[in-house]
Amino acid sequence: MAAQSAGVSTSGKRERILAAAEMCFAEAGFFGAKIADIANAAGVADGTIYLYFRNKDDLLISWFEWRMEEVVARLAAAVADAAGSAETKLTAFVRAYLTLTSENPAAAEVLTVELRQSSKFIKEYKNPRFADFLKLLSGVIEEGQKRGELSRAVPPAHAARIIFGALDELARSWLLGGGQKFDIVRAADWVVSMTLSGLVQQKRSTP
Repeated sequence: MAAQSAGVSTSGKRERILAAAEMCFAEAGFFGAKIADIANAAGVADGTIYLYFRNKDDLLISWFEWRMEEVVARLAAAVADAAGSAETKLTAFVRAYLTLTSENPAAAEVLTVELRQSSKFIKEYKNPRFADFLKLLSGVIEEGQKRGELSRAVPPAHAARIIFGALDELARSWLLGGGQKFDIVRAADWVVSMTLSGLVQQKRSTP
């Protein structure tokens, strides 16, 4: 996806550009951020950007792949460490995701708001990193269903998208409120409670 020039090292400089793009996209928005500003923040010449990325859309999509690789790795580690029930693993996944939002609001801003500003990302990009995210989450759900811990009423793939929708909207609300409306990490318990129990008041059994 990214255009590269022969003999140009992609190790440190490319990551520096991606980190600078994250900061500029979060501060100025996708449309407001200029390649010159990103280059300045990365400490490179404007033309250097085009050795690695074709245009700003390509830079945004490359940033998404770079950042989501880390996100999925963190979530996979959280699930792997949460030995036990499907509820335990689901809680670990949700809490890890919202903790990442709290730890890096700039990245969360780009993920939840600015990505949607790119028509190329929305219409043309196949989004394999997001597919990895959903596969990890649906795997937790499917395992719980097979073990009889979770209801089979909703297919795992669709359940994963529903849960992601809740997480995405909570993150957006928290970001737009400047992180002051509610505790985003504490909200993980709300998502798990809604997912596993819903809003219906459980009736007490009479002796």
